[in-house]
Amino acid sequence: VPMNFLPAGSKADYIHTGVWTKKAMAEAKTQGEVHVAFDGAKDNFAHIPSDDEIEYSEKPAYAYYCVNNTIYGTEWKHVPKVPAGVPLIADPSSDMFSRPIDVDKHALIFAGAQKNLGPAGATLVIIRKDFMETGRKGLPVMLDYRPLAKEQSMLNTPPCFSIYVVGLVFKWILANGGLEGMAKRNEEKAKIVYDAIDNSGGFYRGVARADSRSLMNISFLTPNPELDALFVKEALAHDMSGLKGHRSAGGLRASVYNAFPKKGCEVLAEFMAEFARKNG
Repeated sequence: VPMNFLPAGSKADYIHTGVWTKKAMAEAKTQGEVHVAFDGAKDNFAHIPSDDEIEYSEKPAYAYYCVNNTIYGTEWKHVPKVPAGVPLIADPSSDMFSRPIDVDKHALIFAGAQKNLGPAGATLVIIRKDFMETGRKGLPVMLDYRPLAKEQSMLNTPPCFSIYVVGLVFKWILANGGLEGMAKRNEEKAKIVYDAIDNSGGFYRGVARADSRSLMNISFLTPNPELDALFVKEALAHDMSGLKGHRSAGGLRASVYNAFPKKGCEVLAEFMAEFARKNG
């Protein structure tokens, strides 16, 4: 993105909400100047900012945000409002097609396939044609959106199997109510686990603020790290894996992407209640 759309002498605005925006800013700094329009590090990335909390620079080349933050378990519930004429770029890699998205408010959306869309190896890009034409000239052909678009994503041999599986996933989404159906399904699933946290009498504590909670990644803590470790161990004995939190945030994390069944959330909630009863 910055290689294409951050011209020399300009700056880009980044809304910093976690690890993935930190990585994106580091890459952008190799190409030009970065302005941090909001810095979530001040409260350990516990919430998504309101529009009033974001301070844009004067005439940025673009504004950038990551829609869902897998590590801290936060997710944008609204599209950030940007100054008139500023292109908005979104990375929804981890919640793409988990719910409807307002494409018209964005100049560019890109998403890795490996969470909700299919196996790793494919990337989905939605780009406004007039914005694409503003990209920097003289880039290597494989890093320039224009020739990729002109050749319908077949500038070279594409990852055929990954794309094929993504197509099957799209058919599955359509057969299950489309994006509205996915949103309803994911809200129901996440509520089961969040209710288990909120109804635990304080034994569990959510990492994300209640108004910023992700439907995809539910990050939470027990009263101490020793109990966190015991939770992971006992959950694994009940055939529930992957619940250890990321090293950046610690604690516990349940990832409940589109394909994860509602029954799994119910089983986890039952286990959480029993674990709290025994260890509270």
